[in-house]
Amino acid sequence: MLNKSVIKIPYTPRPVQKEIHHALDTHRFCVLVTHRQLGKTVCAVNHLIRQATQNPQACPRYFYVAPFLKQAKLIAWDYLKRYARKIPGVKFLEGELCVQFASGARIWVCGADNPDALRGTYADGVVLDEYAQIKPDVFNEIIRPMLLSREGWVVFMGTPKGQNAFFELFNKAQKKSQQEPDLWWVGVYRADESGVIAAAELKRLQEETPPAIYRQEYLCDFTASAENILIPIDSVLAACRREIDSSDYRYASKIMGVDPARFGADRSVIFCRQGVRALEPLSFEGLDNMELAARVAYEIERFRPDAVFIDAGCGGGVIDRLRQLGYRQIVEVPFGGRASKPEQYVNKRAEMWYEMGQWIKTVGVLPQSAELKTDLCQVCYDYDTLGRLRLESKEKLKERTGKSPDLADALALTFAALVRAKSPNCATAEFAQSEYEVI
Repeated sequence: MLNKSVIKIPYTPRPVQKEIHHALDTHRFCVLVTHRQLGKTVCAVNHLIRQATQNPQACPRYFYVAPFLKQAKLIAWDYLKRYARKIPGVKFLEGELCVQFASGARIWVCGADNPDALRGTYADGVVLDEYAQIKPDVFNEIIRPMLLSREGWVVFMGTPKGQNAFFELFNKAQKKSQQEPDLWWVGVYRADESGVIAAAELKRLQEETPPAIYRQEYLCDFTASAENILIPIDSVLAACRREIDSSDYRYASKIMGVDPARFGADRSVIFCRQGVRALEPLSFEGLDNMELAARVAYEIERFRPDAVFIDAGCGGGVIDRLRQLGYRQIVEVPFGGRASKPEQYVNKRAEMWYEMGQWIKTVGVLPQSAELKTDLCQVCYDYDTLGRLRLESKEKLKERTGKSPDLADALALTFAALVRAKSPNCATAEFAQSEYEVI
């Protein structure tokens, strides 16, 4: 292996690229979803170079794979030569599109349009770029077997292009990152958060680009072309950026939503909202009913809510304990119960989520939580035979994404009923218990 002290790569990563490098270095299977012009290819190429020069095994082999060979050469080959040229002993084999290091390590640039050329070899690491345009069979039948003998790593990366194989992989990876967090990592980097594109330029892009394309290419929205997403990502991001003054919510009623954990990896979540402002959610793992009730009681004393809406499905013990402690503002809400407007919504859950969505799209201010953003913009809807709004079931959503939208459900609970403050100095909740009878 070359002496690391003599290897100097002319590459200074941006802050967002440093974050990505750390994740790639510490996980075997990575799914990287980025906006256009973030610099993912430069990031991946330098990851390949560093891995190749630091691998102590005999004859390490690495591969950069794009959908087409011509595209791979255009995108990555010049970057490889630029960043590896100062490494002592490096050779560039133009005919093979291969970089060879003095240690014996090699990096090939390949196209997924001729995947059979990769059969029969091994790989220490593979980057699959623009994965939305690569057939899944390329990984399953060719790349995955290449990783076996050396327990190699793989990076799937690209920009969304609808709900295709990349979207399915993204959902699978979310599940895997919950089950095997040391092996799997998922990163989503949107243009309005990465800091790579200047704010003024991004604003021009938004004005000049069709909304669906902007959401897909720059906000990393897999559902941009879908018509059945209840809350689009651009509405969520706008709510995160919305600026308000304390006078906009100072005298508004205070509402708390509590979503107790159901099972497995689900978490208990407490979400507080005052008028147009949602506070940072609190989430807990492994709490029993008594422990969660104690935590909710503490937050009630701190926040002084006018109403506390708790999911009755798994929160019966929490509800009983809080009432036993004398908290009169506790209201149980069965998600599957009767909606206040049964002619419009199939159940209470659909009604709460719709009201939350309207609030987000118009006046709501959300905290900067990446997980909350994901929770909010993944739920699909349709209509039943009576024309009533119906949400995708939690079971189906969890099967598709690997997790329950715990944070978003807790926020939705704060829209279970209208809560008015009777006066600026004495806020009192107004709600009808009869609205929550299960039918």
